[in-house]
This record gives sequence, structure tokens and C-alpha cells, in this order.
Amino acid sequence: MTVTVTRPDKIAALPARGDPRAPDRPPAALLLRRLAGLRRWSGIVLIVAGWQALDAVGLLGRTVPAPLGIAAAAGGLIASGELPGNLLASLERVGRGLAIALPAGLVLGLLAGGTRLAEDLVDAPIQAVRLLPHLALAPVFIIWFGVDESYKTALIASGPIFPLYLNVFHGLRGVDARLVESARSCGASRWEMVRRVVLPGALPQIFVGLRLALGSAWLSLVVAEQTATYRGLGFMLNDAREFMRMDDIFVVLVVYALLGLGTDALIRFLERRTLRWRRAFTDT
Repeated sequence: MTVTVTRPDKIAALPARGDPRAPDRPPAALLLRRLAGLRRWSGIVLIVAGWQALDAVGLLGRTVPAPLGIAAAAGGLIASGELPGNLLASLERVGRGLAIALPAGLVLGLLAGGTRLAEDLVDAPIQAVRLLPHLALAPVFIIWFGVDESYKTALIASGPIFPLYLNVFHGLRGVDARLVESARSCGASRWEMVRRVVLPGALPQIFVGLRLALGSAWLSLVVAEQTATYRGLGFMLNDAREFMRMDDIFVVLVVYALLGLGTDALIRFLERRTLRWRRAFTDT
């Protein structure tokens, strides 16, 4: 029997398992891997293509513009500077609301999920307020803050707090107790257990909360900009509605959708980068 021994310097030169340089990976697999990121957009492409086809055969009425008409209207609004200026105003409003909501939801979730005393003090009031539709609070906020930017910031901030709080809370409580006991038996301090066991275990649920919170922020923005707004995407929507400019209305709706998709894609990207150690069942 012949035994082949590989020199250490040759071992270092061998491609690792899963390395794209590995000789057992065919070029077709590499191409499919690179195109995998585009698959999640295939549904939208099919919808837009079908939408345009229905317009081409005359099945859409005058109140439903075709995608090419919407794109032309968007080009005009961008060239005039109307869309970029109002988009920036809306982004500023969402930024102010999230600057309040995200730290509040995160801190409250960490407190309630970390200690029983904080849960007893925090959870019941938050659950009671959470059951109220936050968009129904718009008349109350108008009475409290008026119709200026304070009202819009308060309404936008009132939405993302609750989904983030719930996911942070349940993420912490969902960490396997056996992992905590193992870390404790190895002599880990409380801070080391939180940093190395509890927070990594809760991160997947926290990212879910972030995705839901950002979606709630965009929904709150749509409602907040319907009242006494003189700049922003809501102003464009109201102005186009007054003059029945359907192309401009759909441009604003598409921008809202793209903002939601963009922020969701950003959180998904951060999740993949942060949780590279975790493998989902779809990766096997």
C-alpha cells in the first residue's frame, strides 16, 4: 500500500472548500451563484412586463398609466428638480422619526428582555399602547403638536417603536438557556455572556424587527404628509390628485415602493454581513 504525503507548503496552496478557485466548481455554478442576487427581482420584472403588455393591448383604462408613461413622467419630475427636492424633505422627516423610534424600541426591548423587573414595569404599558392603531392617533397628535413638523415627526416615530421592541424582547427571551448555562460553566462573566451568547443569539430576531420598523416608518410617512404639507412626497401626491395627473401619482407611489424595497434590502445586506456564521436551511 502506498501512502502519499502532502507537503505543508502545498497544503497552504490548495483552494479551500467552497473557494471559487476550487477545481470541482463548474463555471455554470459560478454564473448561477452570481445571478442568484437578481432572482428576488424577477417577480417585479414579470409584473411590470405584464402591466406594459396589458396597456399595449388596450386593457388598461386612462386612470392606470403604463410603466413607460410613468418612467417618462418621472424623468420630467427629476429634470425639473421637483422630485429630488420633495424626496429629500420626506427623507428628512423619516430620519427624524427613526432617530427617536429606533433607540427607544431597542432600549426598551433590551431592558424588558434582560430583566424581569424591567419587564414588569415596561411590557404591560407598551402592550396596551401597541394595541391602538398608531395611525389613528393622528388627530390626537394634531391637537397636541399642531400641523407642523413636530406632528409629522411624532406620528412617524410612533410606528416603528413597537415592532422593534417586540422582536428585541422575544429575541432575547428566545436564546437557548443551554447556551447560557454552558457559557456560565466555562467561567464567562455576565458581560461576556451577553456579548458572546445572548446578543448573537437574538440578532436574527432583532433584524426582523428592524425590517418591520422601517416598513412602519414609510407607512406613517404617507399618512403624516397628507395633512398641511407643502413639501415632500405627500405634497406631490396631493397636488397631482387635485389636477388628476395620474402619471405623477403613480410616480410617487413607485418612489414609496422603491424606498421600502431599498431600506429592506439594506437591512438584509447588513444581516448577511453580520450573521455570516449562521446557515439557513436554504443554504444546505
